[in-house]
Parts: sequence; C-alpha cells; structure tokens
Amino acid sequence: MTMLDHRKGDWIQTFTGGRFWPLDPRAEEIHLEDVAHALSQLCRFTGHTRAFYSVAQHSVMVSRMLGRREDQRWGLLHDAAEAYLGDQARPIKGLLYLGGGTRLLRFHLVEERVLGCVAERFGLPGSMPGTVRLADRQALRAEAEALMGPAAQEWACKLPEYLPRVTIEPWGPERAKREFLARFDELFGEGAR
Repeated sequence: MTMLDHRKGDWIQTFTGGRFWPLDPRAEEIHLEDVAHALSQLCRFTGHTRAFYSVAQHSVMVSRMLGRREDQRWGLLHDAAEAYLGDQARPIKGLLYLGGGTRLLRFHLVEERVLGCVAERFGLPGSMPGTVRLADRQALRAEAEALMGPAAQEWACKLPEYLPRVTIEPWGPERAKREFLARFDELFGEGAR
C-alpha cells in the first residue's frame, strides 16, 4: 500500500504537474504558480460576461481596494481555493455537496478547508477579515455593472458600492497571471513563492 492509497477522494493534476486532493488538501501541495495559472483561466460569473474577465484579475482588484497590508494579502488570495475547486455560481454554491459513498460534504466546507491550507501555506493569519469580504462584494457590484449589462442592475444595486468608482478593463489570461504574480511579489516578497 502506498502513501497515495491513504488519501481521501480522487485527485486532480495541477498546471505544474502536481497532484491535489480537494477532499484531503494539504498546505504543502498548494503552489502559487498553480493558483495564478488556474485563476487566470477561470472566467467570473460562470462566463456570462461581455468579455473574458478572470478570477485572477478580480483578486488583484480586491487586493488593491484594501488598506492594510494583511488585508491586501488576504484580498489577493481570497478566491485561491477556486484554483482547485472552480468558480461556482453563488446561487448553487450553497446547494452543492462533494464526496462519495455515504460521506457527503457541503461544498463550502471543502472550500474552507482548501482556503485554510492556502492561508497556512502563505502565512495568512487567522480567518479572512470582514474587510476582505466587504471588498469582494463591492468588487462584485462594480464588475456586474461593467461586465454584465443593464439586467445586472436588478441585483447588483443591492450590493455595497465602492468609492471612488472602479474602471474595469478586462485582461486576457496571460496578463492576468502576470499581474497576479507581480501583486503577490509586491505583497509577500519574491521569496514567498
């Protein structure tokens, strides 16, 4: 029996060629290159935008909306679990279960475990600050208004507004990855990768 036989669930292959077990995450298996690459390839709003707009660009924007360096770090990595689990639409996220057999786990619990490993890997303290959650919701509103068209006003207007207003010019995946990595180096230092 190998070490791999003792892991829970199936694994996914990552961009760097590693293996990641979503149901059995470990901090040492989180790699910044995987996170940056995957988030730069994932489109927000399950792809229902006027132009491609990545989770990586969203994460950079959220980090720039925050004041304290610790909050900025959390802002950049607040969606890092999506590199391994995908970006699920909010209306169905709370309804999803993962696992198999008789053991099903709510999606948000799996996501929290993965995010906990991200926090451990990159030295983020405690749980995600409320300021980051607020900035995430403010970014959601700005993105909806800029990228979703008039129909989004019906629900986006209920979200908190960020002032000064943010101009959003979507980046392609290559630029999104570059900007994400550059922002990481700025906030954590190049040696933290």
